[in-house]
Amino acid sequence: MTALRAQLGAAAPLSPVPPPPPIPAPPVRVYVPRPEANPFAAEAARHTTALVGIGHVGTRYATDVVLQFQAELAVAHAAVGTELADGWAEANGFVPVRSQVESHREFLLRPDKGRRLDEASLAAVRSRCVRGPDVQLIVADGLSAVACMQTGKQLHDAVARACRARGLTVGTPVAARFARVWLEDEIGQEVGAKVAMILLGERPGLGTGDGLSAYVVYEPRLGRTDGDRNMISNIHARGIVPEDAAARLAALAQAMISQRTSGVALDLARLGLSGERTPRAPQVRQKLVGR
Repeated sequence: MTALRAQLGAAAPLSPVPPPPPIPAPPVRVYVPRPEANPFAAEAARHTTALVGIGHVGTRYATDVVLQFQAELAVAHAAVGTELADGWAEANGFVPVRSQVESHREFLLRPDKGRRLDEASLAAVRSRCVRGPDVQLIVADGLSAVACMQTGKQLHDAVARACRARGLTVGTPVAARFARVWLEDEIGQEVGAKVAMILLGERPGLGTGDGLSAYVVYEPRLGRTDGDRNMISNIHARGIVPEDAAARLAALAQAMISQRTSGVALDLARLGLSGERTPRAPQVRQKLVGR
């Protein structure tokens, strides 16, 4: 066996070790700076609540950015899960109504039932609301009761003032629980309004769990579609502030009455608002976590 190993070269010296291949040096900068170190990103971030120029570490987000995402997602979940407080409508001078939904879970699973009033609410609208207004306003919880309770009263009053300043009559204040957008059709139909406008909590997004949306329709009646409506979204302190939204919504209502239509058929160029648009003031995204 020893002779065989020798014959196969066991005693031969080892071949020399090849030199290692050249290894490039690591990049000069692995960490990309924050917006404050990038003038363009920093300036852009001041005019939007979107996450602009957030930087990264290698191929990943920085830890505080991930934590901010998670915190804002938690805010959105909490907004969807919050219900309109009992007695809120009466305490703020609204006629309280509710849809045919009987629980918050059913509201999330059955949007169709959120579009029609229950029998008691239908009777309340018929008996307590004035008939034939130019504009019927409805404040509603929608998918963010937080937004409704926080800004609903303020927006309602601002829209009512703006409508009256244009010579439009405004109906009895109504607040709806477990409401979807199309609930405005039945309420507007019952009171005989020329225009129905529902101001409801919109579906929360990252950083905007408190936003309202306004949907406006001419000659409200059951069977109206989304193509018959006009809307303004992101009404909150960091988006379209209530006073600005109110002016636009009153202009929409007046244009609908003048043109006798709404939705895709409405000539928005005749609203006369284009000259009033100015860049909004710098915005600040609320930091929910520290670095």
